[in-house]
Amino acid sequence: MAQPPRRPVAELDGHPVRGEALLAPALTGYGHFTTMRVVDGCRVRGLDLHLARLVRDSRALFGTEPDTDRIRRYVRRAVARHHGAAVTDAGAGAGAVPDGDVMVRVTLFDPELDIVRPATEAEPRVLVTVRPAPASHPAPLRVRTTRHLRDLPTVKHISLLGTLHARRSAQLDGWDDVLFVDPEGHVTEGATWNVGFVRDDSVVWPCGESLPGVTSELLRRTDPGCGGTTVGVEQLPQMTAAFATNAGVGVRPLAAVDDVSFDTGHPVLDRLRRAYLSVDAQPL
Repeated sequence: MAQPPRRPVAELDGHPVRGEALLAPALTGYGHFTTMRVVDGCRVRGLDLHLARLVRDSRALFGTEPDTDRIRRYVRRAVARHHGAAVTDAGAGAGAVPDGDVMVRVTLFDPELDIVRPATEAEPRVLVTVRPAPASHPAPLRVRTTRHLRDLPTVKHISLLGTLHARRSAQLDGWDDVLFVDPEGHVTEGATWNVGFVRDDSVVWPCGESLPGVTSELLRRTDPGCGGTTVGVEQLPQMTAAFATNAGVGVRPLAAVDDVSFDTGHPVLDRLRRAYLSVDAQPL
């Protein structure tokens, strides 16, 4: 008999979360996060970059630096709980057997944040949620462009209203997702992913105000031929392939942007996938 899907695990500072603990992010939308794919039970590609993002964004939003060792300990506990293993401070107990990759989101927020006096000293809490990871090779995306610039675009914050509204509008019109374009008409990023293009056999990373992604950074490190430049929407027909990157799926082809179609089987895309999978995952 098929097993029912597991409910997402949620822990706040290493303990099962209570509903009232989530009032602060629900009411203020002030906080930041990172999302990582945990493979082989306890390893993450680009873990150091995810932790560095949490430190950087915590400085930007709260003026504090989180204890990354404590965060790693919380993540190990939550992943062990998801896998149904005995939980210790270190994570899973002896003999635990992972049953598939999981997505872990680490969110930092301050439940005592005063919306009238947000400049008061902050003490961010650590919320860890765990859910099954998506398929490693999902179908290519058809996306449309939308003029949009996120607030504090270099911070991975929890204020997703504009992003999700744009995605929802695109999906209601028959598209899979949305690709953001700045006021000057330059491509910047997807709703929850970075974008790259292939021109002939070279990878082009669009420059612009966007969130620096962990997956795209790993690809830039492993593929020295990758370069960065501005990409205007009028230049899209010059590209032979396009792809989205994030921690959930690695490299995902784009089948079309607006009325421009791309080669979803381009060999450079396979090269990028292999390069990403060759990155050693770091232990939690």
